[in-house]
Amino acid sequence: MPFPFEVPFEQVQSDLENYIDATFDSLESTFLTMPKGEGFIDYPVFEEGYEALKRATHGFQAMSPESVIVAVYDIPVSFIVLRTILGFTPPEWAYVTAQRTGVEVSQGAARSIDKKIRTNPLEPLCTSNGGITDMRIQAMVRAACELIHEGVQDGVPEVLHRLDKVDTKQGLNSLQPLADLGVPYSMLLYERFLGRPFAAHRDSISELVGDVLETAIEGVLSRAGISFRKTKRAARVSGFDQAPDFIIPDEFNPQIVIEAKIAEDDGTARDKVTRVQHLGELSMQGRRADQAPRYEVIACIAGRGFGVRREDMKKLILSTRGKVFTLGNLDHLIEFTRLKEYKTK
Repeated sequence: MPFPFEVPFEQVQSDLENYIDATFDSLESTFLTMPKGEGFIDYPVFEEGYEALKRATHGFQAMSPESVIVAVYDIPVSFIVLRTILGFTPPEWAYVTAQRTGVEVSQGAARSIDKKIRTNPLEPLCTSNGGITDMRIQAMVRAACELIHEGVQDGVPEVLHRLDKVDTKQGLNSLQPLADLGVPYSMLLYERFLGRPFAAHRDSISELVGDVLETAIEGVLSRAGISFRKTKRAARVSGFDQAPDFIIPDEFNPQIVIEAKIAEDDGTARDKVTRVQHLGELSMQGRRADQAPRYEVIACIAGRGFGVRREDMKKLILSTRGKVFTLGNLDHLIEFTRLKEYKTK
């Protein structure tokens, strides 16, 4: 069975169900692998931070903010370990810090501190003699130490407290035996069930996951010597209420637009199909149904989410007039689209 981009659009329309099947068959999922990206911390480095924190607290018997701050400045990855004990995101930690200490830590500042440390986890931090960053780091450590000391104060059956975890529920009394004896595997699995594995890392590199597909498209275009403009996220381009990922040859004379979309769940896929549909509608503005679009719309997709709903794939194929490509057939991108008109190599 040929792919929908290999035959005239009229033929696709007359046998749409089979062309949906052909596209489904070529889809590949990326959810089993993730790029590490800048700021990824390997376990030996994380463990070094854990041991530094353990030494500074005498085996988690005394969470003195002063001693923890010294450990953080000496081996910064211990700051990440401290956040992991809390189970907070950087913005969440910033929020409770402002509540407890009165030191304002914006979400952006918290993310910036976190990223800086993850990028150079073992490089000692330089003090700035009471500068704003020092003030924020020290306030965040103080808030963390208070929370870990306190544990869960009042249990409410209908509410799950964020610190109702095996290592923080009863304050230091929970943390010390775990540091000595470890965690029962069943409890590890239960807490993993409450928070899926690698979730925080996947969220932090979500843009890189999308870059896998965009990089592949760039490679195809560049090898063929095709002029193109790759837009930045949230870029504003005249004639488009949301800029496409690629415009050929440029935004001043758009003849072809390419949307690169990865979706690992059907809800996300549906939203991204709607985006491509909108581009298809824009391409037909001011045109009769029997006229060619103002520019060709191409969808390059990956991920299991696109393989769930047949109706979504139907919309995608119709809105692009059959020009739907996957990572599995991206090598046909130029041959079966107007891109071949711009090929120079």
